[in-house]
Amino acid sequence: MDAAKLTPVRFVSLGFAVAIAVGTGLLSIPWASQPGSGASPLQALFTATSAMCLTGLVVVDTPTQWSGFGQGIILALIQLGGLGIMTMASLVGLILADRIGLRSRLNTAVELRATGLTDIRSVVTGVVRTSFVIEAVVAVSLGLRFWLGYDEPPMRAVWLGVFHSISAFNNAGFVLFQGNIISFATDPWICLPLMVAVVLGGLGFPVLFEVIRQIRRRPSQLPRRWSLHSRLTLSVTGVLLIVGPVLVLALEWSRTLAPFGVADKVLVGSFQGLMSRSAGLNSIDWAEADQATLLVTDVLMFIGGGSGGTAGGIKVTTFAVLLFVIIAEIRGDRTVTVFDRQINTRVQRQALTVALFGIALVVIPTVVLLAGTPFGLDELLFEVVSASATVGLSTGITGQLPPWGQLILILLMYLGRIGSITLVSALAARDRGRRYTLPEERPFIG
Repeated sequence: MDAAKLTPVRFVSLGFAVAIAVGTGLLSIPWASQPGSGASPLQALFTATSAMCLTGLVVVDTPTQWSGFGQGIILALIQLGGLGIMTMASLVGLILADRIGLRSRLNTAVELRATGLTDIRSVVTGVVRTSFVIEAVVAVSLGLRFWLGYDEPPMRAVWLGVFHSISAFNNAGFVLFQGNIISFATDPWICLPLMVAVVLGGLGFPVLFEVIRQIRRRPSQLPRRWSLHSRLTLSVTGVLLIVGPVLVLALEWSRTLAPFGVADKVLVGSFQGLMSRSAGLNSIDWAEADQATLLVTDVLMFIGGGSGGTAGGIKVTTFAVLLFVIIAEIRGDRTVTVFDRQINTRVQRQALTVALFGIALVVIPTVVLLAGTPFGLDELLFEVVSASATVGLSTGITGQLPPWGQLILILLMYLGRIGSITLVSALAARDRGRRYTLPEERPFIG
């Protein structure tokens, strides 16, 4: 490929593909698997893609299939995928700002409170520093709990703390226990640090960095001086962090949560309602969940987390913009306004495009899998949304799908991770101006 044609968007796509290929090769090495349980090329490819794309879907059991070397490869792919997404999303935004005109660049600077749109070094170092600090704090907390509360040997406790901290902050969903986190479902010293890491990773680096900067500089002006992006992300995330757990608690109170006491029900339900956003960790058996809970979780997974973060989905800002477009249309407003700011019509079209792209990634594979596998709509829709939104939750059918079905999930995980960045970047970079306007006409709607 000509270096001159290697745009930032193509660079991101190619970089992830190369990393997945390298990870597949390393996981195919006999040393990467436990003795006597070598991985097939498809199993290695699926695991590498899931790790690099921060999904968490697996076709083999992570602690029993992979050796310490293999687990280290998975962890490295998770960390690389997390740093790559946050860094690349931020860098692509900065680079594109130089391609969409002076006025747009000034607007971007105002929104991000940026001191320099080309300060690439500060973006990269900020992402790395913030990620490592959060991961280290959570790792210490988890490691101490595994050591003191579960009598794990010190080095094993350190490894468990580091692995699950990185997995949680990067919304990856990989664990080193059979049954995921079900064994620790009622332990707040395990669940709460994981929940904090997932939320912080899912907010997105632009929001984290701005909040930290504002707290340091002007703590008395919070949150009035935050950018519209941060205010939208935080407000919608806050609402979903309440709605998700409440719905899971209400729908599963007498089903999967029935064996627990009231306090434990609240913890387990809150954990699962929060993890449905993009993390893929589970403290209940989703195969036993009610159909209504599966559908609610499909919606939460589809929405996802914040832009420029480790969460997947169409992003909360996309969902928020479309929601306010609907409100404005119902009210008869000529413009869409949010927090005393007007939303550009181009942003509205981009949000609609991303949402429809996400719907296509769900509908088409679901129809194909329905036609070619014996599983029902609830299970397959849950699996497809989980893969395309890079969540990692499953009712347990991932490993039972035929090879071609697993290849579909591999493609979905890849497109779900880099697709939104690629699509939005391509849309933002295109600025087609016309020197004329055509006659206006209104087709019937509805």
